[in-house]
Amino acid sequence: MIELRQLTKKFDDFTAVDRVTLSVSAGEILALLGPNGAGKTTTVRMLAAILPPTSGYAAIDGYSVAEHPREVRRRVGLLTEHPGLYLRMRGDNYLDFFGRLMSMGPDERHRRARSLLDQFNMLEAMDRRMGTYSKGMRQKMALARAMLHDPSVLLLDEPTSAMDPHSAKLVRDAILSLRHHRRAIVICTHNLAVAESLADRIAIIQRGQIIAQGTLPDLQRRLLGPPLMELQLGSEVDGTVDLISDLAHVEGQGDGWVRYSTPEPEATNPRVLQALAARDVPVVTLSSVKRTLEEVYLRVVESAEGGEPPRIVDGNVIEGE
Repeated sequence: MIELRQLTKKFDDFTAVDRVTLSVSAGEILALLGPNGAGKTTTVRMLAAILPPTSGYAAIDGYSVAEHPREVRRRVGLLTEHPGLYLRMRGDNYLDFFGRLMSMGPDERHRRARSLLDQFNMLEAMDRRMGTYSKGMRQKMALARAMLHDPSVLLLDEPTSAMDPHSAKLVRDAILSLRHHRRAIVICTHNLAVAESLADRIAIIQRGQIIAQGTLPDLQRRLLGPPLMELQLGSEVDGTVDLISDLAHVEGQGDGWVRYSTPEPEATNPRVLQALAARDVPVVTLSSVKRTLEEVYLRVVESAEGGEPPRIVDGNVIEGE
Protein backbone atom coordinates (compact mmCIF):
# COMPACT_ATOMS: atom_id res chain seq x y z
CA MET A 1 0.00 0.00 0.00
CA ILE A 2 2.94 2.35 0.77
CA GLU A 3 6.27 1.89 -0.98
CA LEU A 4 9.45 3.96 -0.77
CA ARG A 5 12.63 3.17 -2.66
CA GLN A 6 15.77 5.27 -2.19
CA LEU A 7 13.53 8.28 -1.48
CA THR A 8 15.58 11.46 -1.12
CA LYS A 9 14.77 15.10 -0.47
CA LYS A 10 17.33 17.89 -0.59
CA PHE A 11 16.91 21.56 0.22
CA ASP A 12 19.85 23.24 -1.53
CA ASP A 13 22.91 21.59 0.08
CA PHE A 14 20.97 20.06 2.98
CA THR A 15 19.73 16.46 2.69
CA ALA A 16 16.61 16.11 4.81
CA VAL A 17 15.73 12.57 3.69
CA ASP A 18 18.52 10.31 2.48
CA ARG A 19 17.72 7.21 0.38
CA VAL A 20 14.86 5.94 2.55
CA THR A 21 13.55 2.52 1.60
CA LEU A 22 10.60 0.94 3.38
CA SER A 23 7.11 -0.39 2.75
CA VAL A 24 3.83 -0.67 4.63
CA SER A 25 1.31 -3.35 3.73
CA ALA A 26 -2.44 -3.05 3.89
CA GLY A 27 -3.65 -3.95 7.37
CA GLU A 28 -0.39 -2.78 8.95
CA ILE A 29 0.50 0.11 11.29
CA LEU A 30 4.05 1.46 11.08
CA ALA A 31 5.46 3.80 13.72
CA LEU A 32 8.07 6.19 12.27
CA LEU A 33 10.24 7.39 15.13
CA GLY A 34 13.15 9.76 15.40
CA PRO A 35 14.42 12.93 17.10
CA ASN A 36 13.38 16.39 15.98
CA GLY A 37 14.83 17.22 12.58
CA ALA A 38 15.42 13.56 11.69
CA GLY A 39 13.30 13.73 8.52
CA LYS A 40 9.95 12.28 9.68
CA THR A 41 7.75 15.22 8.63
CA THR A 42 9.55 15.67 5.30
CA THR A 43 9.02 11.98 4.53
CA VAL A 44 5.32 12.23 5.37
CA ARG A 45 4.90 15.35 3.22
CA MET A 46 6.42 13.55 0.26
CA LEU A 47 4.12 10.58 0.83
CA ALA A 48 1.13 12.95 0.84
CA ALA A 49 2.27 14.47 -2.48
CA ILE A 50 2.81 17.86 -0.84
CA LEU A 51 6.59 17.94 -1.40
CA PRO A 52 8.13 16.50 -4.58
CA PRO A 53 11.04 14.10 -4.02
CA THR A 54 14.48 15.13 -5.24
CA SER A 55 15.14 11.54 -6.30
CA GLY A 56 13.95 8.03 -5.63
CA TYR A 57 10.45 6.62 -5.75
CA ALA A 58 7.39 6.75 -3.51
CA ALA A 59 3.94 5.34 -4.23
CA ILE A 60 0.57 5.14 -2.48
CA ASP A 61 -1.64 2.23 -3.53
CA GLY A 62 0.41 1.91 -6.71
CA TYR A 63 0.26 5.62 -7.65
CA SER A 64 3.55 7.50 -7.84
CA VAL A 65 3.59 10.64 -5.68
CA ALA A 66 5.56 12.43 -8.41
CA GLU A 67 3.51 11.32 -11.44
CA HIS A 68 -0.01 11.06 -9.96
CA PRO A 69 -0.24 13.53 -7.06
CA ARG A 70 -4.02 14.00 -7.39
CA GLU A 71 -4.69 10.28 -7.15
CA VAL A 72 -2.36 10.05 -4.16
CA ARG A 73 -4.16 12.87 -2.32
CA ARG A 74 -7.51 11.17 -2.87
CA ARG A 75 -6.20 8.10 -1.09
CA VAL A 76 -4.38 9.77 1.81
CA GLY A 77 -5.72 11.10 5.08
CA LEU A 78 -3.15 13.48 6.58
CA LEU A 79 -2.91 14.75 10.15
CA THR A 80 -0.06 17.20 10.65
CA GLU A 81 1.48 17.98 14.01
CA HIS A 82 0.11 21.54 13.89
CA PRO A 83 -3.15 21.29 11.91
CA GLY A 84 -4.55 24.58 10.71
CA LEU A 85 -8.21 24.85 11.64
CA TYR A 86 -10.61 27.57 10.49
CA LEU A 87 -11.42 28.67 14.02
CA ARG A 88 -14.37 30.87 13.07
CA MET A 89 -16.17 27.93 11.49
CA ARG A 90 -18.47 25.58 13.35
CA GLY A 91 -17.32 21.99 13.58
CA ASP A 92 -20.09 20.58 11.37
CA ASN A 93 -19.56 23.25 8.70
CA TYR A 94 -15.83 22.61 8.76
CA LEU A 95 -16.19 18.89 8.06
CA ASP A 96 -18.86 19.55 5.45
CA PHE A 97 -16.51 21.97 3.68
CA PHE A 98 -13.70 19.41 3.51
CA GLY A 99 -16.14 16.72 2.43
CA ARG A 100 -17.08 18.90 -0.53
CA LEU A 101 -13.39 19.30 -1.40
CA MET A 102 -13.14 15.50 -1.47
CA SER A 103 -16.18 15.28 -3.81
CA MET A 104 -18.29 13.51 -1.21
CA GLY A 105 -22.09 13.63 -1.56
CA PRO A 106 -24.20 15.45 1.06
CA ASP A 107 -25.59 12.29 2.67
CA GLU A 108 -22.17 10.69 2.88
CA ARG A 109 -20.63 13.88 4.31
CA HIS A 110 -23.28 14.10 7.00
CA ARG A 111 -23.11 10.40 7.91
CA ARG A 112 -19.30 10.26 8.11
CA ALA A 113 -19.04 13.52 10.08
CA ARG A 114 -21.58 12.43 12.70
CA SER A 115 -20.06 8.97 12.98
CA LEU A 116 -16.54 10.32 13.56
CA LEU A 117 -17.61 13.03 15.98
CA ASP A 118 -19.63 10.49 17.93
CA GLN A 119 -16.60 8.19 18.05
CA PHE A 120 -14.54 11.01 19.54
CA ASN A 121 -17.25 12.22 21.96
CA MET A 122 -17.54 15.47 20.01
CA LEU A 123 -21.20 15.51 18.93
CA GLU A 124 -22.17 18.12 21.50
CA ALA A 125 -19.50 20.48 20.11
CA MET A 126 -20.28 20.13 16.40
CA ASP A 127 -22.42 23.30 16.27
CA ARG A 128 -19.87 25.43 18.16
CA ARG A 129 -17.14 27.58 16.65
CA MET A 130 -13.82 25.78 16.76
CA GLY A 131 -12.19 28.80 18.33
CA THR A 132 -13.94 27.75 21.57
CA TYR A 133 -12.45 24.24 21.47
CA SER A 134 -9.70 23.05 23.78
CA LYS A 135 -6.38 21.89 22.27
CA GLY A 136 -7.45 18.28 22.57
CA MET A 137 -10.80 18.95 20.89
CA ARG A 138 -9.06 20.70 18.02
CA GLN A 139 -6.75 17.72 17.59
CA LYS A 140 -9.73 15.35 17.47
CA MET A 141 -11.45 17.57 14.90
CA ALA A 142 -8.32 17.53 12.76
CA LEU A 143 -8.19 13.74 12.99
CA ALA A 144 -11.87 13.53 12.00
CA ARG A 145 -11.06 15.68 8.97
CA ALA A 146 -8.20 13.34 8.00
CA MET A 147 -10.49 10.30 8.26
CA LEU A 148 -13.58 11.88 6.70
CA HIS A 149 -13.23 10.43 3.19
CA ASP A 150 -12.32 6.94 4.50
CA PRO A 151 -8.82 6.99 2.95
CA SER A 152 -6.83 3.85 2.20
CA VAL A 153 -3.69 5.39 3.75
CA LEU A 154 -3.51 7.41 6.97
CA LEU A 155 -0.44 9.53 7.75
CA LEU A 156 -0.72 10.69 11.35
CA ASP A 157 1.81 13.08 12.88
CA GLU A 158 1.50 13.13 16.70
CA PRO A 159 -2.16 12.02 16.69
CA THR A 160 -2.58 12.23 20.49
CA SER A 161 -0.78 15.54 20.97
CA ALA A 162 -2.25 17.83 23.68
CA MET A 163 -4.93 15.31 24.66
CA ASP A 164 -6.01 14.29 28.15
CA PRO A 165 -5.63 10.55 28.91
CA HIS A 166 -9.29 9.74 28.15
CA SER A 167 -9.25 11.52 24.79
CA ALA A 168 -5.90 9.96 23.91
CA LYS A 169 -7.35 6.50 24.56
CA LEU A 170 -10.33 7.28 22.33
CA VAL A 171 -7.95 8.19 19.52
CA ARG A 172 -5.75 5.11 20.06
CA ASP A 173 -8.83 2.90 19.99
CA ALA A 174 -10.02 4.65 16.82
CA ILE A 175 -6.67 4.07 15.12
CA LEU A 176 -6.73 0.39 16.06
CA SER A 177 -10.27 0.10 14.72
CA LEU A 178 -9.05 1.55 11.42
CA ARG A 179 -6.59 -1.29 10.86
CA HIS A 180 -8.12 -2.96 7.84
CA HIS A 181 -7.08 -5.27 5.02
CA ARG A 182 -7.53 -2.33 2.64
CA ARG A 183 -5.73 0.35 4.70
CA ALA A 184 -2.16 1.16 5.78
CA ILE A 185 -1.30 3.57 8.61
CA VAL A 186 1.89 5.47 9.42
CA ILE A 187 2.21 7.17 12.81
CA CYS A 188 4.94 9.70 13.60
CA THR A 189 5.19 10.29 17.32
CA HIS A 190 7.53 11.09 20.20
CA ASN A 191 5.19 9.20 22.54
CA LEU A 192 6.89 5.82 22.59
CA ALA A 193 4.14 4.26 24.69
CA VAL A 194 1.63 5.14 21.96
CA ALA A 195 3.90 3.67 19.29
CA GLU A 196 4.44 0.51 21.32
CA SER A 197 0.71 0.01 21.87
CA LEU A 198 -0.31 0.63 18.24
CA ALA A 199 2.46 -0.35 15.84
CA ASP A 200 2.99 -3.66 14.09
CA ARG A 201 6.44 -2.52 12.97
CA ILE A 202 8.88 0.20 13.99
CA ALA A 203 11.15 2.32 11.76
CA ILE A 204 13.68 4.67 13.35
CA ILE A 205 15.03 7.56 11.29
CA GLN A 206 18.11 9.59 12.16
CA ARG A 207 19.72 12.32 10.06
CA GLY A 208 17.40 11.44 7.19
CA GLN A 209 18.26 7.73 7.11
CA ILE A 210 16.36 4.69 8.35
CA ILE A 211 18.79 3.14 10.83
CA ALA A 212 16.53 0.42 12.23
CA GLN A 213 13.26 -1.21 11.27
CA GLY A 214 11.39 -4.34 12.20
CA THR A 215 8.94 -5.66 14.73
CA LEU A 216 9.54 -4.73 18.36
CA PRO A 217 10.56 -8.32 19.30
CA ASP A 218 13.04 -8.35 16.37
CA LEU A 219 14.62 -5.09 17.50
CA GLN A 220 14.66 -6.11 21.15
CA ARG A 221 16.45 -9.35 20.29
CA ARG A 222 19.06 -7.59 18.14
CA LEU A 223 19.69 -4.57 20.36
CA LEU A 224 18.95 -5.75 23.89
CA GLY A 225 19.92 -9.40 23.67
CA PRO A 226 17.88 -12.54 24.38
CA PRO A 227 14.75 -12.46 26.57
CA LEU A 228 15.31 -11.77 30.26
CA MET A 229 13.50 -13.85 32.90
CA GLU A 230 13.09 -13.24 36.64
CA LEU A 231 12.57 -15.86 39.34
CA GLN A 232 11.11 -14.86 42.68
CA LEU A 233 12.02 -17.50 45.26
CA GLY A 234 10.29 -18.27 48.55
CA SER A 235 13.59 -18.55 50.40
CA GLU A 236 17.31 -18.38 49.88
CA VAL A 237 18.78 -21.74 48.97
CA ASP A 238 22.53 -22.28 48.68
CA GLY A 239 23.63 -23.19 45.20
CA THR A 240 20.51 -21.84 43.43
CA VAL A 241 22.49 -19.48 41.20
CA ASP A 242 24.98 -22.21 40.31
CA LEU A 243 22.08 -24.51 39.48
CA ILE A 244 20.49 -21.95 37.14
CA SER A 245 23.82 -20.98 35.56
CA ASP A 246 24.16 -24.53 34.27
CA LEU A 247 21.01 -23.94 32.19
CA ALA A 248 21.01 -20.20 31.35
CA HIS A 249 23.10 -17.06 31.65
CA VAL A 250 22.57 -15.48 35.07
CA GLU A 251 22.30 -11.68 34.71
CA GLY A 252 21.80 -10.72 38.34
CA GLN A 253 20.62 -11.79 41.76
CA GLY A 254 19.36 -10.29 44.97
CA ASP A 255 17.36 -11.03 48.08
CA GLY A 256 15.02 -13.77 46.93
CA TRP A 257 15.33 -13.20 43.17
CA VAL A 258 17.46 -14.28 40.23
CA ARG A 259 17.46 -12.96 36.67
CA TYR A 260 18.69 -14.96 33.72
CA SER A 261 18.68 -14.60 29.93
CA THR A 262 17.96 -17.29 27.38
CA PRO A 263 17.38 -17.26 23.63
CA GLU A 264 14.79 -20.04 23.99
CA PRO A 265 12.70 -19.40 27.13
CA GLU A 266 10.05 -21.90 26.05
CA ALA A 267 12.66 -24.66 26.34
CA THR A 268 14.84 -23.28 29.16
CA ASN A 269 12.13 -22.24 31.63
CA PRO A 270 10.68 -25.75 32.13
CA ARG A 271 14.18 -27.14 32.69
CA VAL A 272 14.93 -24.43 35.27
CA LEU A 273 11.69 -25.14 37.15
CA GLN A 274 12.29 -28.89 37.06
CA ALA A 275 15.81 -28.44 38.44
CA LEU A 276 14.58 -26.18 41.23
CA ALA A 277 11.75 -28.56 42.12
CA ALA A 278 14.21 -31.42 42.34
CA ARG A 279 16.14 -29.41 44.95
CA ASP A 280 12.92 -28.39 46.78
CA VAL A 281 13.54 -24.71 46.02
CA PRO A 282 10.21 -22.84 46.48
CA VAL A 283 9.38 -20.74 43.40
CA VAL A 284 6.90 -17.88 43.91
CA THR A 285 6.86 -16.56 40.32
CA LEU A 286 8.70 -16.88 37.04
CA SER A 287 8.05 -14.04 34.62
CA SER A 288 9.64 -12.23 31.71
CA VAL A 289 11.20 -8.83 32.39
CA LYS A 290 9.42 -6.27 30.24
CA ARG A 291 11.75 -4.42 27.89
CA THR A 292 10.26 -1.36 26.31
CA LEU A 293 10.41 0.42 23.00
CA GLU A 294 12.08 3.28 24.86
CA GLU A 295 15.09 1.08 25.60
CA VAL A 296 15.32 0.04 21.94
CA TYR A 297 14.92 3.61 20.70
CA LEU A 298 17.54 5.06 23.02
CA ARG A 299 20.01 2.31 22.17
CA VAL A 300 19.61 2.95 18.43
CA VAL A 301 19.70 6.75 18.60
CA GLU A 302 22.61 6.92 21.05
CA SER A 303 24.54 4.50 18.85
CA ALA A 304 23.85 6.69 15.83
CA GLU A 305 25.00 9.80 17.65
CA GLY A 306 28.23 8.06 18.61
CA GLY A 307 29.15 7.13 15.06
CA GLU A 308 27.88 5.22 12.06
CA PRO A 309 25.63 2.45 13.43
CA PRO A 310 24.85 -0.76 11.56
CA ARG A 311 21.51 -0.69 9.80
CA ILE A 312 18.99 -3.09 11.27
CA VAL A 313 16.17 -4.43 9.08
CA ASP A 314 13.75 -7.00 10.49
CA GLY A 315 16.12 -7.59 13.36
CA ASN A 316 19.13 -8.34 11.14
CA VAL A 317 22.25 -6.22 10.68
CA ILE A 318 22.60 -5.09 7.07
CA GLU A 319 26.21 -4.46 6.18
CA GLY A 320 27.59 -2.39 3.36
CA GLU A 321 24.74 0.12 3.05
